[in-house]
Amino acid sequence: MKKMRVFAIVLIIAVSFAGCNSQKKITSENLKIDLVPQVSDLTKKSGTFSFDEKIVVVSENEELLDLQDYLSKFLFEECNKNVAIVSKKPDGLPFIHLFLKKNAQLGNEGYTLEISDKYIELSAHEPAGIFYGIQTLKQLVATNNHAKIILPQLLITDIPKFPWRGMLLDCCRHFMEKEFVKRYIDLLAYHKMNRLHWHLTEDQGWRIEIEKYPKLTEIGAWRNEVDGKKYGGFYSKEDVKEIVEYAASRYITVVPEIELPGHSSAALASYPEISCTGGPFQVETNWGVFKDIYCAGNDNTFAFLQDVLDEVCELFPSEYIHIGGDEAPKYRWENCEKCQKRIEDEKLHDEHELQSYFIKRIEKYLSSKGKKIIGWDEILEGGLAPGATVQSWRGIEGGIEAARTGHDAIMSPTSHAYFDYDVKTTDLEKVYSFDPIPEELNETEAKHILGGECNMWTERAPQETIDNKVFPRILAMAEVLWTYPQNRNYEEFHNRVQTHYDRLEKLGVNYGFESQPVIFKTEIDLNTGNYKLILSSGKQKLDIHFTIDGSEPNENSEKYSQAILIDKTCKIKAIALHDGKRIGNIFERKFTKHKAIGKKIILKNQYSKNYPANGENSIIDGLKGTNEYRDKLWQGFEGEDLEAIIDLNETMKISEIKLGFLQSVPSWIFAPTKVSFYTSSNGKDYEKAEEITDILPEKLMKTTTKDIGIKLDNTKAQFIKIVGLNKQKCPDWHPGAGGKTWIFIDEIEIY
Repeated sequence: MKKMRVFAIVLIIAVSFAGCNSQKKITSENLKIDLVPQVSDLTKKSGTFSFDEKIVVVSENEELLDLQDYLSKFLFEECNKNVAIVSKKPDGLPFIHLFLKKNAQLGNEGYTLEISDKYIELSAHEPAGIFYGIQTLKQLVATNNHAKIILPQLLITDIPKFPWRGMLLDCCRHFMEKEFVKRYIDLLAYHKMNRLHWHLTEDQGWRIEIEKYPKLTEIGAWRNEVDGKKYGGFYSKEDVKEIVEYAASRYITVVPEIELPGHSSAALASYPEISCTGGPFQVETNWGVFKDIYCAGNDNTFAFLQDVLDEVCELFPSEYIHIGGDEAPKYRWENCEKCQKRIEDEKLHDEHELQSYFIKRIEKYLSSKGKKIIGWDEILEGGLAPGATVQSWRGIEGGIEAARTGHDAIMSPTSHAYFDYDVKTTDLEKVYSFDPIPEELNETEAKHILGGECNMWTERAPQETIDNKVFPRILAMAEVLWTYPQNRNYEEFHNRVQTHYDRLEKLGVNYGFESQPVIFKTEIDLNTGNYKLILSSGKQKLDIHFTIDGSEPNENSEKYSQAILIDKTCKIKAIALHDGKRIGNIFERKFTKHKAIGKKIILKNQYSKNYPANGENSIIDGLKGTNEYRDKLWQGFEGEDLEAIIDLNETMKISEIKLGFLQSVPSWIFAPTKVSFYTSSNGKDYEKAEEITDILPEKLMKTTTKDIGIKLDNTKAQFIKIVGLNKQKCPDWHPGAGGKTWIFIDEIEIY
C-alpha cells in the first residue's frame, strides 16, 4: 500500500529562501518543535539559530569523540553540511558544543540543550545524555522545511522517567534480516528507547549460532511450511557481535531471550535426548503452546543449557539474560519418570515447584557468571529465584507481586503493550494511557518497577509488516517511558504526532493506523425492534463509503453521513478514504435482525474480563463476530459453561434459535461439547427443546466460526435458555494438555 498521511491533515507552510517567498521572515514563533517523546522542561525564546556553512562541532572530552563523529555524519548526510570537528571553541563561527559536566540531577541519561543565536550547547552528566540530546537536535533539524536550516532559540532540560525503555522483537516466528534489526535499533534510539529485547529461540525456530551444538542451526533454524517450502534463518556469531556493537553505539542494550523450559520445540527437534520422551520432534509450523518441553529430570538438559548460555554470555555484555519461563505445560513432567524422581529427590510439592527448581538452577548458574535473569511472570509460580526480575505480561499482577516481594519488574501487559494485536484492540490512545507503576504499590515498592516494553510478536507479522504494526503506537510507548506523567497529555501528544509523521517518512517508516479506521456501533430502538448502525472514523479527515447489499464499496458508493437504519439481516461493507484515496482494506460486518435484540439477558457464569466484547448485551446486539476472537464481538468463558436466559418481555411464537461460536484449538478455544436449548413461559419451568453434540471435530486446528441452531414448530415462549458445556480441560494430545479451555460465544438469534 502506498504510504500516506492517514490521520490528520497537517498544513506546513514551506518558506524558501531561494524562491519568491525569500523575503518572508522566519521567526521563532513560526518554527515547530513538537518533540516525541516530550521533554521534561522547555523554554522557547524569541530568536533563531541559523546553520552556517562553516559550523563546527566542538568537544574537549575524548570520550565524546564518537558522538562528535555521529553528529557530524548526520549533519552531512541529512543536511548536506560538511562539519569540521575541533577540540576548542572557534572565534567568530557558529558551533555545536558537546561537553560533560558533573550534574547528578541529570542522572546517566539526562541532558541540557541550549540553542542561542550564536551556538548550540549540549551538556550531560554522562555520554548517554549527550546521545539523547543529539536525538532531540536531530528531530528539530528534521522538522525544518526551509532551504536554510533555522532552529528556534530554546533551553531544554530533559531527564527520563524510567531506566528501562524497551521493545521486544520476535525474530523466531518470522526471521528478520540483520540490517532490518540494525534499522530498528536506530528507530528505537531516535525515540530515546534503550533496550532491545531480542527473542532468539522458539518452537518455530532457533536463531542464534551455538558452536558446541551445530544442529541447533542446521535443524532448529528451519521449518517446513504448510505449502512445503523451507523457511528460516539464523544469526551467526559474527552477526550477533555486529548487532550488539551497533546497538551499543546507539546506547541500546541488547537483552537476548533464550526460552526455557517451554517453547523449545526447535531445540528438541535438534537434540531430542533432552526431552522427556526422546522424540522424534519437528520444528513447529503452527503457532501456539506445545506440551513437549525440556526434561527437568535429566541432568543432560542442564548441561546443554549451561553450554548454550556460556556462549550467549560471551556474545552479550548485557547484565541481564532473559530466560522466558512462560507457557510451559506440565503434562510431560507429570508423566515422566525422571521428572517425578526429581520432584521426590528435591522434596518438591508439584510440577509448579519443579519449574521453580528449573528456573532457580539456571539463575544460580547465570549468577555465577555475573548475570541476572529476567523471566515472564510465570516464573513466580512455585517460588521466585532470588535475583530474578519479572516481566509482567498477563496483566500487571505479576509486576505487583514481584515488587511487593522486593524483586524488580518490567511491565508489558497484553492490554497496552502487545503490538501484534490489531489497533481495534490496542490503539494509540490506549497505549498512551499505560502507567507502568500500578497504583496498588507504595512509594518503596514502586521503585522496583524498572520501566516497560512494547512487544512485537511475529506469529502473523513477517518483516515487511513490522513498521505498520509498531508505528505510530511505539511513539506513545516511548513517551510513557521517557516523560514524567505531569508533562503528558494525550491531545497535546496527538498534535505533536501529526508533525512527527514527516520525520517518520524521511526515515522510511511505513507507519500504520492510530486506531480502527471504521468503527461499527449499534443502537437499539426498543419501540420498533429495529436498530441503527453508526459508522465512525477512528480519526478525523477520513470519509467512509459503504454498501448494504454485500457488494464491494468504492469511492462512488454512498458516503456515510448519518446513522443507517437496519430493519433486516444484511452484510454491510465499508471503506475509508483520505483525500479521495482508499486507506486499508474493506471493513465488513454481518447484521442479523431477530427477536432477542435489545431484550434482557442473564448469564449464570461471568465471561472473562479479558474478553467481555461490549458488555452484557453483546451477544444479542445483532452484530455478528468475525473470525478473529479479539474483535470485541466475542465473549470468552475460561473453564466455565455458557448458561444464558433471554427474556423476550412477552410470550411469542418461536420458530428458530441459533447460537454462534468460534473454535481456535491452538489458542485453547474449543466448540462447546454440547448445547441444549430450553423454552419457558414463566421463567421457572423450562422444557428442553433439543440438544446438539458433536459440533466440530476437536482436532480441527483452523480457526472456525459456526452457527448451530434448532427449528421449532408451534412453540410459544417468553424465556429462552441456552446451555453450552465447556470442554473444561485440553485433551492429552493438545500442547496445553490439562489446561483450562475456552468457549467463545457471539450472537444468540431468536426468530
